[in-house]
Amino acid sequence: MRSNIFYILSLLSVSSLAHAASNLICYYDSSSYSRQGLAKMRTTELDLALQFCTHLVYGYAGLKAGTHELFSLNVDLDMFYYKDITDLRQKYPQLKIFLSVGGDRDVDEAHPNKYIELLEANRTEQQNFIDSSMIVLKRNGFDGLDLAFQLPRNKPRKVHGSIGTYWKSFKKLFTGDFIVDPLAEQHKSQFTELVGNIKNAFRSANLMLSLTVLPNVNSTWYFDVPKLHPQFDYINLAAFDFHTPLRNPEEADFTAPIFFQDEQNRLPHLNVDFQINYWLQNHCPAQKLNLGIASYGRAWKLTKNSELSGLPIVHETCGAAPGGLQIASADGLLSWPEICAKLSQNASAPYRGENAPLRKVTDLNQKYGNYALRPADENGDYGVWLSFDDPDFAGIKAGYAKSKGLGGIAVFDLSYDDFRGLCTGQKFPIVRSIKYFMG
Repeated sequence: MRSNIFYILSLLSVSSLAHAASNLICYYDSSSYSRQGLAKMRTTELDLALQFCTHLVYGYAGLKAGTHELFSLNVDLDMFYYKDITDLRQKYPQLKIFLSVGGDRDVDEAHPNKYIELLEANRTEQQNFIDSSMIVLKRNGFDGLDLAFQLPRNKPRKVHGSIGTYWKSFKKLFTGDFIVDPLAEQHKSQFTELVGNIKNAFRSANLMLSLTVLPNVNSTWYFDVPKLHPQFDYINLAAFDFHTPLRNPEEADFTAPIFFQDEQNRLPHLNVDFQINYWLQNHCPAQKLNLGIASYGRAWKLTKNSELSGLPIVHETCGAAPGGLQIASADGLLSWPEICAKLSQNASAPYRGENAPLRKVTDLNQKYGNYALRPADENGDYGVWLSFDDPDFAGIKAGYAKSKGLGGIAVFDLSYDDFRGLCTGQKFPIVRSIKYFMG
């Protein structure tokens, strides 16, 4: 930890120290209340973290297709839990509490494009969303609404041989990048107009408004930054999951590198620094931006043909490795305490096999991230490659945020941090590390 401190202090100028990051935006996914065993997170488990958080974002509400109204995704829980959450302000009066709509929880297979349909709706239909949002927020004592709209995601990086790479470059001269949304410019304008109408209504009701840019939603397609940023109290960039085993099943790479590593045909926008600089270069005040950090990791399944060194990019992977126990259906996703439990603490531990621990490789350059691996055995089984931000690297990212003069850090989310102290006995080590490095 001490070496990290000196590295980060070397990054900071006098001016950036004068504008040190102060926001710690803590997301809380209410679905964690319904988990089983040690993964279940109640309001009482939030208590310690809220000593460090300046904002709590409760997720997630949904959007009704057709009527465009905001609604609870879990009425049985939220009809009581909303008030339990906002009552936390009695103990932490400085805390701002937001309700988030969308995220990756509002899954509606029958209407996968309903957030785009909201943008395309007429003014009267959009007013349903505004009015229903204000009713839920005011009735339950929330300070504001967080827009985490599920907009179309950019295409994942494709695996190409050398001939395929040349052909792709040649083809782009004529076709451009893969078109995900042919009406993106129209939707950008519609999003700006909708946000302006929401802000006008919220201003009269003394409600706040924030934006969450979900992973792999292309900011250039949907966000007119100079016009948008005055409408939001703050903006969270979820700068992680650039690569995941579901998006990139055949090759494993850092999920959330800080900087661009110009090797192996990597795409230059899949890193924290590019995403932050885009908003800053388009005149968004740095103090309105919060850098999003994931408190979970992503795991790929290694095969007999994957490189033994584990140095990314790791080729010939086979999709997601088994996930942790916190979310049974989330292949390849592990919370920080689950990752910590899998890391080797013994140099003489077995290297391969179902029960062998994962061996951590620390990023000594402090630019890209840490990873851990267990090579596949002689039968091609039990191989795992895992990319993650541990408490140390989360602290490094907090130092980066300070060096850029950003408003702060957003943690996605509290339920994936070690809120029970299972790893080292210290609860919320990622939140603590971020707060320490923020100052």
